[in-house]
Amino acid sequence: MLTQPGLSRSDLAVLVDVGPLRPEDVVAVARHGAPVRLTEAARAAVAAGRAVIDELAADPRPHYGVSTGFGALATTSIPPERRGDLQRSLVRSHAAGSGAEVPREVTRALMLLRLSTLATGRTGVRPVVAQTYADVLSAGITPVVHEYGSLGCSGDLSPLAHCALAVMGEGTVRDATGTLLPAADALAAAGIEPVTLVEKEGLALVNGTDGMLGMLLLAAYDLAALISTADLAAALTVEALRGSSTVFDADLQDLRPHPGQAASAANLRHVLSGSRLVQHRTDGVFTRVQDAYSLRCAPQVHGAARDTLDHALTVARRELAAAIDNPVVTLDGRLESNGNFHGAPVAYVLDFLAIAVADLASISERRSDRMLDTARSHGLPPFLADDPGVDSGHMIAQYTQAGIVAELKRLAVPASVDSIPSSAMQEDHVSMGWSAGLKLRRAIDGLRDVLAIEILTACRALDLRARTEPDAAPSATAAAVRAALRAYVAGPGPDRFLSPQIEAAVDLVRDGTLLAAARAALAAHGHDLL
Repeated sequence: MLTQPGLSRSDLAVLVDVGPLRPEDVVAVARHGAPVRLTEAARAAVAAGRAVIDELAADPRPHYGVSTGFGALATTSIPPERRGDLQRSLVRSHAAGSGAEVPREVTRALMLLRLSTLATGRTGVRPVVAQTYADVLSAGITPVVHEYGSLGCSGDLSPLAHCALAVMGEGTVRDATGTLLPAADALAAAGIEPVTLVEKEGLALVNGTDGMLGMLLLAAYDLAALISTADLAAALTVEALRGSSTVFDADLQDLRPHPGQAASAANLRHVLSGSRLVQHRTDGVFTRVQDAYSLRCAPQVHGAARDTLDHALTVARRELAAAIDNPVVTLDGRLESNGNFHGAPVAYVLDFLAIAVADLASISERRSDRMLDTARSHGLPPFLADDPGVDSGHMIAQYTQAGIVAELKRLAVPASVDSIPSSAMQEDHVSMGWSAGLKLRRAIDGLRDVLAIEILTACRALDLRARTEPDAAPSATAAAVRAALRAYVAGPGPDRFLSPQIEAAVDLVRDGTLLAAARAALAAHGHDLL
């Protein structure tokens, strides 16, 4: 799983070397504004790659991207005095995005990952280009990039072109304060000289899977925390419904040796440890034979999501180690065309994660619904209402979950199968990975809301259970999570404006407060939350 260190500080520089970045480095720069520094080894590699391009530029024979046009115009020869114009025209024409502006963190991830490829020396840009990208990132300048423009083949062309345009001193950016202004003004204020592109450089700046990869890494970071949150939510619901904990025993999980399932089951066991609400099988005492699937099979579903995330991170780490450009400077000094810019590997796992996200939300909503139904809640009041009939309790909170889950099912429809040809049929099969990344980001937000509502509902159910069963205390971990929630959301009572309570719970999931409360309580008893 992806580790989640404290990344709130923005003064710790991330070093961009010839080798791959870590996923945590991307989150630090993209989300937390960490500055960027190029290593000396990276500078040397970039200079060596540039020497190859300078030699080819002087060769009378045509070389794609150096002395020819691009794509379907690759057979057009470009004279030396027009090659700078060619590179600038490429960037300007490809900066053709439309639609809403993507979040700052997506654009910063995009730029950092392109810089990481530049630093390999395989793209042939000059060192000044790589350094300018590092300077723009460190200054907090963020080019305006739009939702539409990338088909995920030949790289995330339009998003990357908008970034290259800003480095040229053209287009629109936001400064470190978020103010919208012309790129030339932002660069001047930061003391950064605009770059005048020469042979091969425009092409090198727009050919890459950097946008979809950045969104994958950010989504994976968030999803790692949300899967643990799902385990926590499920455990709280098991307590609220007086379910059985025996089903989560390690020997039963070992009969089906999926690592994610084992991890989620361990989380449930640890959270439920010490609870006087859960049912244990005891000789001579009758308990429910088994719980509904949404409780009993939580480790199987959550674990499958964990394993899917691990697979996605394997793909992401391979992509972080890639040097994607077309043409590319090989280690032995050749300039070769290739197809490595195709985003299929990243697009597939983005779509795969969207399926897992939708199912995590689906099973969470089903657990929440059980707590509201007197026929299935084992003694809880209808809809967890304070005064049923007068009050509606959490009835409509479940409607909100249901609406989100329905949306997440639509977002789980894969983008990567929806290829559409472009560039006069030269690019006749594309990945749509950028689109897959955008919809996964929206899905992650929906999952967060659904899980927050389940936790909000389960904590209310635990409070109401205590009214009639004062001796049936929840686990220490559940009590700690409920206390963390109650610092911002009052306990049961007559109906109140519910939306702010939901938003408060969502914020506590987003900023990690509830997970931190659970981890602290578990640590006190020698357990971890995975």
